[in-house]
Amino acid sequence: MPVSPLMSRSRQPRRRVAAAVLLALAGAALAPVALAQPAAWPSKPVKVIVPFAPGGPPDVVARLVAPKLGELLGQPIVIDNRGGAGGNIGTQAVAKSPADGYTVLMTSSAFAVNANFPESGYSAEKDFVAVNLVAQQPNVILAHPSVPAKTLPELLAYAKDRKLAFATPGSGTTPHLTGENLFNVVSKLGLPAAHFRGAGPAVAALLGGEPPIGSAALAAPMQNIKAGKLHAIAVSSAKRQPLLPDVPTLAELGYPDMLDYTWVGVFVPAGTPPAIVTRLDDALQRVLKDPEIRQRIQAVAFEIVGDPPARTTEYVKAEVVRWGNLVHKIGIKPE
Repeated sequence: MPVSPLMSRSRQPRRRVAAAVLLALAGAALAPVALAQPAAWPSKPVKVIVPFAPGGPPDVVARLVAPKLGELLGQPIVIDNRGGAGGNIGTQAVAKSPADGYTVLMTSSAFAVNANFPESGYSAEKDFVAVNLVAQQPNVILAHPSVPAKTLPELLAYAKDRKLAFATPGSGTTPHLTGENLFNVVSKLGLPAAHFRGAGPAVAALLGGEPPIGSAALAAPMQNIKAGKLHAIAVSSAKRQPLLPDVPTLAELGYPDMLDYTWVGVFVPAGTPPAIVTRLDDALQRVLKDPEIRQRIQAVAFEIVGDPPARTTEYVKAEVVRWGNLVHKIGIKPE
């Protein structure tokens, strides 16, 4: 039957009311979803835990990049040094932190070494997500000026006769392993290692001559090398370092397999949203492209790397295996 104009008009208000009800119901259903969306990251300061004492490689890099990184992210970067147990204490703290992007780990290659020990309390693969491999530098064999040796052969002979201990920034750090490999595996001198809680304390001990020789990542002792307070005997890089052109490499001196680097990388707890990982990596990439920051990082003997998450993940996996082989060969026990 045809619908009269009067009937058609009378139904219009009903349709409008029905539509309004449906919209209200839809809004009520969608409201909880909108409220559940995470706040923009970061909305508060970001803590960067450095699991070593001030003065070590990750601490140096953290303090160089933090101001610019905070500027790009729009929030302060708070550096928290938690040294001890060769880096394990601070690393465990990050592994147990909420995966919300507000607790970040900036650590050294000890992260890969310690992952070989169950006692470390973390799994490099299961407990963390790699963000960026920021920079790397070689290790350096050092001697106090009281040591008459100026070359590596002279140092090895002097240390052998006196059974000198050698300073390290901690058990399982790559400088420690470089020293163990050089002094005890290859040269078979049987020198004991004197471990300190980070590169800063190790360099301080070397400056006091107790012990008079040691192995450290290059950044920590650089100023003292330049000032003549410590002697650099050899570096573990493939090529001589631009800041120390007169110091030979271990490869030059007959140790081609000792291409050892202390690297600095950024990690977050497993489960951190990929969007946060990407934003943090993007910000770090921008920091590392800043000419002033680059100059400052290179001035303390670092080579800028800046590998993104995927490449950093693969590199760290290889490092865990590489250093694990040496750890088991030497028979090192975790702290």
